[in-house]
Amino acid sequence: MQFALKPTSPAAVNKLLGLEVLRFLTAFAILIYHYQHFSFVADKPVDLVQEHLPLHGLLHVFYRFGASGVWIFWGISGFIFFWKYRDAIADQSVSGWKFFVLRFSRLYPLHLVTLLLVAMLQPVYFGLNGYFFVYQENDLRHFLLQLLMILQRGNSFNAPIWSILVEVLVYFLFFLMLRATKSWLLNLVIVVVCAQLDGEIAACFAFFYIGGLAAIVRQAVASVPSRFAVETGAWLAAVLLPPIAWIFARDQLDPLKFQLMLTYTPILLFCLSRDITVPASIQKAVEAAGNMTYSSYLLHFPIQLVIVLGFAILRSPIPLYDVKFFGVYIATTLLASYFTYRYFEAPAQNLIRQNLIRDVLLRPGVTAVRPTALSITK
Repeated sequence: MQFALKPTSPAAVNKLLGLEVLRFLTAFAILIYHYQHFSFVADKPVDLVQEHLPLHGLLHVFYRFGASGVWIFWGISGFIFFWKYRDAIADQSVSGWKFFVLRFSRLYPLHLVTLLLVAMLQPVYFGLNGYFFVYQENDLRHFLLQLLMILQRGNSFNAPIWSILVEVLVYFLFFLMLRATKSWLLNLVIVVVCAQLDGEIAACFAFFYIGGLAAIVRQAVASVPSRFAVETGAWLAAVLLPPIAWIFARDQLDPLKFQLMLTYTPILLFCLSRDITVPASIQKAVEAAGNMTYSSYLLHFPIQLVIVLGFAILRSPIPLYDVKFFGVYIATTLLASYFTYRYFEAPAQNLIRQNLIRDVLLRPGVTAVRPTALSITK
């Protein structure tokens, strides 16, 4: 049996396929960036020569800046939340219970499974090596905090979940503030204030709400006469800003990357969120790729842990610079992500929502969830 939420706005017709592709690319960037974990002894890389990493000439941007993909994720989430829920929450057609059940059912099942998997494997790795793999704060306190999805200091267990835990904080403010007002000025104020602050919580708020601004603009220009001019200007900015930044700020990319990404991300989201019509087979492939991103984000570290455990048991060095080893890591993660979404995430999500949400549209005879535009925010 399958269910889907009743449409909340005409904008849901747009499948946002461009954002699906972007989401997959940012997840892929994080996979590449974290490939460097294979050089770690305890929590630090040892004798890593980044220029010798597989396909470095092609992927060097991901090896260097891949961690910034988290910011883009937050921006995409902000876009989708404002695109899908802005009107529905403001006019109270989506209740607080429904909203948070949707979030819980989307995020928690895979988080729980990967947390338990890492909690079982890390002690084995510690027994073989005398230290944990990459993330060292693997005690009962940190386990309980992760189990309850409470943000914590320090990296522990399946540490990539930290960015999701930060985003959960945003969800509460997002819901409460939309019940008070849906003015775009509030987005602007939050972005300006958070851009002046340090820390990942402020960064998450900044990218989430600037992604929301991009969604508001996209919906606002849908029927205006100047739509073509706005679209053209946005695409020109999207194409020209990266080379301009490279030419004039090449030596300042690291210190300025937050400001540059905060400026560029909403432009990119606006451009890629235009309605795109493609053959059904391509649409299905793009949606499948998008559905894999949350799985790949939470699965890649447990998969790395299994791999290094195997090499530790065999007392064999990890072939860090081997392209074939790199390919096996990427292929394994993507395949595992595809099957995990299809056979675990979607059924678990269905089961939770079917039992906790009443006003759903039931479609008999189908066993899997049909993905919507961005399943991480579905």
